[in-house]
Amino acid sequence: MKTFSATPADIDKKWILIDAEGVVLGRLASIIAMRLRGKHKASFTPHMDMGDNVIVINADKIQLTGKKRTDKNYYWHTGHPGGIKSRTAGQILEGEHPERVVTKAVQRMLPGGKLSRKQMTNLRVYAGAEHGQEAQKPEVLDVKSMNKKNTRS
Repeated sequence: MKTFSATPADIDKKWILIDAEGVVLGRLASIIAMRLRGKHKASFTPHMDMGDNVIVINADKIQLTGKKRTDKNYYWHTGHPGGIKSRTAGQILEGEHPERVVTKAVQRMLPGGKLSRKQMTNLRVYAGAEHGQEAQKPEVLDVKSMNKKNTRS
């Protein structure tokens, strides 16, 4: 028996809708990363973009465990000497673009490289409940019911 290696003709992409309200960030990000890579499929091939298209809504209502809302910092550099800047996760979630916390968490759970950057284009994160992909008829994936530890009250 030979090892199966998928070709572009074998790839079947679906659209998945995930509601992030009340879900713990790290657990949500690991599920999304697995779906983006396609590791949930029996025909997974590591060098192909086999993953599904994932839509995340209510990203501003995610939960962080412990003191991460105040203690977790996101750093960036302006390019000038002494130009390191930081914001806490709470500041980002209360700011203009709270969806960036989910995007960064998923990006950091994917391996670095060209394929991961291609797979990240299949992720769409929205702060509110509205999204523009109704025409694709996404299937709802209930992350809350997968495991009781996925939610925080």
